[in-house]
Amino acid sequence: MTSATLGTSISPVEVTNISQYGFWLLLEDEELFLPFSEFPWFRNAAVGNILHVEHPSSNHLYWPELDIDLAVESIRHPEQFPLVSQIDA
Repeated sequence: MTSATLGTSISPVEVTNISQYGFWLLLEDEELFLPFSEFPWFRNAAVGNILHVEHPSSNHLYWPELDIDLAVESIRHPEQFPLVSQIDA
């Protein structure tokens, strides 16, 4: 039996860097870049809100203060997810 509680992610996610162009996430052993041009919801967000990211399931990331849900695949392959935010970049 593991020490992880049911519902607790055992795969940590961490924001490792934020720049004027976007930010990097470390998800398990994979580093992902979220450019603000592709993910404009984060452009004007407070750093603390970007840093508070949850990993509720293997293909799901959630920023509770920003109410942003993203599929991990949409970060890996944004060209396959053509839905574009109506927020001006």
